[in-house]
Amino acid sequence: MVTGRIVLTARVDLGQGGRWTSLAGGGREWLWSRPDPARSAVGPGAPFVDAGGIEECLPTVRGLPDHGDVWSRPWTGTAARSQVRCADFELWRGIAEEAGAVVATYRLAADPGFRFVWAAHALLDLGEGARIVAPEGTVTRLYPEAAPLLGRPWPAAAAYLDGTWPAPHGLRLDRFGADDGTAVGAVLRCAAVRVVDRADVLDLRVEAPPGVPVGTALWRNLGGFPDGSPYRSIGVEPMLGAVFDLGEAGPDDAAVVPPSGELSWRLVLAAERMDG
Repeated sequence: MVTGRIVLTARVDLGQGGRWTSLAGGGREWLWSRPDPARSAVGPGAPFVDAGGIEECLPTVRGLPDHGDVWSRPWTGTAARSQVRCADFELWRGIAEEAGAVVATYRLAADPGFRFVWAAHALLDLGEGARIVAPEGTVTRLYPEAAPLLGRPWPAAAAYLDGTWPAPHGLRLDRFGADDGTAVGAVLRCAAVRVVDRADVLDLRVEAPPGVPVGTALWRNLGGFPDGSPYRSIGVEPMLGAVFDLGEAGPDDAAVVPPSGELSWRLVLAAERMDG
């Protein structure tokens, strides 16, 4: 099977929280979108409005503030170099092309010891046959919304259960399939995954300094969320940290700003097309 690199380009909307509105190449748009008029009216601390694309979630994903404190604030600068200031930190982001890949470089400034979770909350436009490829045996944290699918009671007071990829606690997560009314969240303890949708491949990778916990969050919503008006959405989200909610993070589950007062990391997005 022959593969060829596809050059990717990105677009962002600084006025709407630095949100990525497009990740495209080879005639394909990778980002799913869901227009919602409420997205343009949010302010700091607002409940999350799921409009799709890639949202920057920091200092948490779940918990408070809902999906973090930067997605709801306007950013300043340009698409290539932008920043946002919050009460406890300032975040800079640069976006560039490197050998056909889109590379985002981040720098966070805060008091030494500041703990946070960051996720590139990427919602992807994927078909029913799409799958996610990660190293077999990767530790995978499964969250309580999966309880009805496990065939046994969820342990009392457990924020998550650790299992192994691709079927933590017997629940197969690597294929997306048709809508079945379920929604499952998980965190894979690996820095890179590959999404395969027919002939198209998207690689997502986070690069961080040694000792900084990294992972990939998975949101497999096959028409099971939200209650009352569910829709399909697939999130594959490179992250710093190992939990959705900073409030549930153990000593080694969150990124920590070092004594220098700054922490930097990179997000690398690359595409290929298979032939044959």
